[in-house]
Amino acid sequence: MSEMQPDSERVEPGSRVAAEPGQESGLLRASGVTGSMTMISRVLGLARDVVIARVFGTSDGADAFFLANKIPNFMRRLFAEGAFNQAFVPVLAEYRSKKSLVEVHGLVNAVAASLGGFLLLITLLVVLAAPLIGIPLAYGFYIDEPEKFALFVEMLQITFPYLLLISMTALCSAVLNTYGRFAIPALTPALLNISLIGCAFLLAPYMREPELALAWGVLVAGFAQLLFQLPFLARIQLLPMPKPSKLHEGVARIKKLMVPALFGVSVSQINLLLDTLIASLLVSGSVSWLYFSDRLMELPLGTFGIAIAIVVLPSLSRRHAEKSMTEFSATLDWAFRLVCLIALPATLALVLIAEPLLVTLFQNENFTQTDVIRAAESLRAYAVGLLAFMAIKVFAPGYYARQNTATPVRIGIIAMSTNMVLNIVFYLSGLAHMGLALATSLAAFLNAGLLLMGLRADGVFQFQPGWGVFSLRIILANGVLGYFLLTLAGDWQAWTEWDMLTKVTQLTVLVVGGVILYSGMLFGSGLRWKHIYR
Repeated sequence: MSEMQPDSERVEPGSRVAAEPGQESGLLRASGVTGSMTMISRVLGLARDVVIARVFGTSDGADAFFLANKIPNFMRRLFAEGAFNQAFVPVLAEYRSKKSLVEVHGLVNAVAASLGGFLLLITLLVVLAAPLIGIPLAYGFYIDEPEKFALFVEMLQITFPYLLLISMTALCSAVLNTYGRFAIPALTPALLNISLIGCAFLLAPYMREPELALAWGVLVAGFAQLLFQLPFLARIQLLPMPKPSKLHEGVARIKKLMVPALFGVSVSQINLLLDTLIASLLVSGSVSWLYFSDRLMELPLGTFGIAIAIVVLPSLSRRHAEKSMTEFSATLDWAFRLVCLIALPATLALVLIAEPLLVTLFQNENFTQTDVIRAAESLRAYAVGLLAFMAIKVFAPGYYARQNTATPVRIGIIAMSTNMVLNIVFYLSGLAHMGLALATSLAAFLNAGLLLMGLRADGVFQFQPGWGVFSLRIILANGVLGYFLLTLAGDWQAWTEWDMLTKVTQLTVLVVGGVILYSGMLFGSGLRWKHIYR
């Protein structure tokens, strides 16, 4: 891969590693590498979702799988790319800048032992107590559909060990990202998609319940993702070898930084419990509608928003360590402009052509027109919050890089509490699954707004000159894009009568034509590559 160093450039044990330049041009290149690799994974993810929708549809088994898979995936946000990652990367970046490679390796080994040991205990507990833990998580299944609940419990026992495996994978990814190897961690999630697609076709016919194949696919992917990264860590001499060290200074600091996040766990768990409880109480298919609409919204978020965040955090951490606060602020401003440039047209497209997207990708005898209509409702509700979701990925590192995990957690608790209240309000208002999605989006705007206000109050983020002209260019380009999409898409119900080739061709014209038109309008209004590159 392009990010791998030749052997002649490998760092010898005991040597010190110099910090790399933190110019925005380097960040854009790194974002491009990460985004390109992530795009491969996301395209495969889209293929996975098409396969799942067309093979399993919105069946009870699919509902049970999506809910069972949601539990470890939620917790990975805390123990993988969530609070752990945000506490680990700044400390690791500091070790890289100031200490020898041997000391960095010692930190990695100690963290691997501490994190792995803790999650192993959690995994054993959940797997053994799944029949009890599953009751509050899927109460609607428990009281009304006992067979569906039993399937959910079985799937939870299979999928939950993925938390341990993906958390260790995230540790490996954090090390690779900190050392500038962005492509491999960004490509790693593709293995999950390959595993699920393979199991859907090859394993499902032999399962008592076909959807069980998806649960086993998740577990297989966990092992594959972890093993995939180990050779690349060995090449930079940082292969994790778990070695307990209770008195390790770096581990103590990481734990201290994580403590505020742990205070937020109770609220997060209650929020998750409420989400899953309400979803299980809704009509059959609701969990699946939410899943498929969320996956389409995650395509731009996961490809661009997370890619930007991945490369921004190490850079911000180095700039904070070097006390380069002017560049710190400029980096945040650059990242937020890039987010606006991507999130706004993506939001517009998801809102205006929701049904054509769903019809082309998912509709068949297992995913009906009713499913299209219901999934489109939640897709639009999620899409409204896309800018906020991406902004959080940029603003939160502005705190984590300064080793301030307490403030984002306090803000997160406020946002999650708001989300919980809105869930109940919208549920009682009859908005059903769309209400759950809308509550998530509105809470994200509150989260992003409070993070931005805090950064400005701390004096570490100031809007750079040129935002007025930049905003006008985006508004103009999006206005033209919206007119193009509305005019060319036409009546979505006509799409249901077309053959697959016609639907794919028309959707390609919408997407590719929209990108060209949007880019052309930006260029025509005066935006140049140097404005983004710098």
